[in-house]
This record gives sequence, structure tokens and C-alpha cells, in this order.
Amino acid sequence: MRRLLILPGDGIGPEVVDQVLRIIDWLRRRRNIEFDVVNGLVGGAAFEATGSPLPDETLADALDCDAVLFGAVGGPQWENLDFSSRPERGLLGLRKELGLFANLRPARVYDALADASTLRGDLVAGLDIVIVRELTGGIYFGEPRGVETLPEGDRRGINTEVYSSDEIRRIARVAFELARGRRGLVHSIDKANVLESSELWRQEVQALRDTDYPELELKHMYVDNAAMQLVREPKQFDVIVTTNMFGDILSDLAAMLTGSLGMLPSASLGEATGMGGRRGLYEPVHGSAPDIAGCGIANPIAQISSFAMLLRYSFQLDEDADLIDSAIQTVLAGGLRTADIMRAGKAKVSTTVMGDSILRGLDNLAA
Repeated sequence: MRRLLILPGDGIGPEVVDQVLRIIDWLRRRRNIEFDVVNGLVGGAAFEATGSPLPDETLADALDCDAVLFGAVGGPQWENLDFSSRPERGLLGLRKELGLFANLRPARVYDALADASTLRGDLVAGLDIVIVRELTGGIYFGEPRGVETLPEGDRRGINTEVYSSDEIRRIARVAFELARGRRGLVHSIDKANVLESSELWRQEVQALRDTDYPELELKHMYVDNAAMQLVREPKQFDVIVTTNMFGDILSDLAAMLTGSLGMLPSASLGEATGMGGRRGLYEPVHGSAPDIAGCGIANPIAQISSFAMLLRYSFQLDEDADLIDSAIQTVLAGGLRTADIMRAGKAKVSTTVMGDSILRGLDNLAA
């Protein structure tokens, strides 16, 4: 049985996760796909109930499940908590304890939404790229780190960018495997002209490609040029692999090529499981959006697309993931829009109505 932990979290998290629960029920009824669903608390909701943003029970359930569907965490009511108790620590703790080292952020522009981007439609129409960000190493975790007071009284902040060969090869392998099922092109992004850690990164990525993936095309690019190229000619890319910090920055840049954070899913993956897929945590990029929580206007597409990634990467249900992606595309082509992607001449709908429409799209595709 496929074991799935669902963590709605805070803000609009429960609202958009509810739409995925409807699709899970649809898969059971129409596709005979069953999940052993476990529900849990995380983030601010968990802190209010237990005093911790990641209760022991939630962590135990996550370790016992094959995949985690995550809503969102955070809100202004928790901003003054001690750093260790803030809702975001729940997400970081899950990533660490589950060993999730690869963050996948697709940036896809549906044909119907090409006019929603701040770039010209011809630059982004048909865009479909994936950024593979190393998630557990680099400058965010390297030692030494901290703030120290020098003898003369000045203060100095220290962070260390550090990568081992194994860490680099592990994340590069994820990128190459993805590229095998796409256009066969990988861009590795670094700063090898000034950083020794990036020099090692470039050497190891190239060596892995040469020995294990000679049929794939690999291009190296400095991070500053990559940022420029993403807004100059984004469709030159297919799969991008890079370090923790560079991936953090470039994935947010790529997100805005699509026009709305409400459209963007993500996956954080660990090692392969016995089922052939990878243990993963799947979440929308948009966050908890507390200003619209409870209003019924949140866009559920990023959450639903995150679930499609869950089907694809943790359970190898590619056909069902494709059905969901196609249903979303059909609904958008029909002119339905939530508030974040609304344009003149389109029909503005609520979170629930968007969910209704995607379910109807699934019914039509499965007929």
C-alpha cells in the first residue's frame, strides 16, 4: 500500500490541500489507485496544538511514509517566536530528517497563460524547464559559520561554502536522470572562475556525465550569466542543476517567468525507495499567503501539480500524473482563472470551483 502523509499546515495550506484530497478520492474511484493516508500537524498549527512546529508524532509518520504532501507554513502571529519554534522550522526539520537532498522546481508556462508573464509572450510561450537545487549542503550548512566579535570590537559574520565529491555527484545524477526523459540537455551552474568549491563542482559534474551519461549534452554556465540568460532566452534551458544558494536564487527568478507563484509546484527528493521511486516532500512554492487565507480565492493549481509530481517521482504513476497535468491545461485553455492569474475576458473562479473544473477535466480525459 502506498503510504502518504498529508500536512496541510497554515494559511491557505488547508484550502488548497482540500482540492488534492478530492483528486485522491477520484483516483480511488476512477483509477483504482489506493493510498494509505495519514494526516498530521506541522508549522504554526502544530505549535498551537503541541508547542512544537514539528511534533515527534509528525516526524515519526513522515519517516514511516513513502511521500509527504505539504501545504504551507507561517503567518504573522508566529513571527515573534524564538527561531527554533517558528513554523518554518517544521519544514526544515522534515527536509533534514528525511534526507531530502534534491529540490526540483519546474517552471512551466501553459499556452493559455503566456500573457501572464512579465516577459514577452514569445519568450515564454511553451517554456518547460526544471531547476534541480542541491538542498542539504553548501553555504547554508557549511562550517564554520556564525557571528564573532573580534579583539578590536568589530563583529564578523562567517558562512562557508563546502561540497564533497559525493554530494555533487548525487545531485548531478538526479539531474541527468531527469534529462534522459526530457530533451537530453543539462546546464550545470557554478562560479568556477572565482570559487574553488565551484571548480570542484564543475569537475565532478563533467566526470559523471562523461562516464555514466555520455549520450546527454552538458553545458556549464556561470551563475551571473545564467540569471541573465533566464530572462533573455529562457527556452534555451531544459534541466538546470546547481548548488543550494544559487538554486535558491535562480528558482525564484524562474518562478516569475510563469507569471504567478500560484502555478508553481516543487518536490524535495531523497534516495530511491524499495518501490523504485524516491521518498519525497511535495509542496507549492507560494507559501501560506495569510492575507487571503479563508477567503476561498487561493489558486490550488500549484498544490495539485505538486501532487502530480508526487505520483510521478515517489510512486511512478506517470500516466496518472499526465492526466492531472492535461486536466489543468484544459481548464486554463477554457478561460477559467483564479484571482492571481485573472485577465480581462476570462472567468474568475474560487478555489473550490477551480477544483471542480479540474475534476471534470479528469472525468472527460478518463472517459
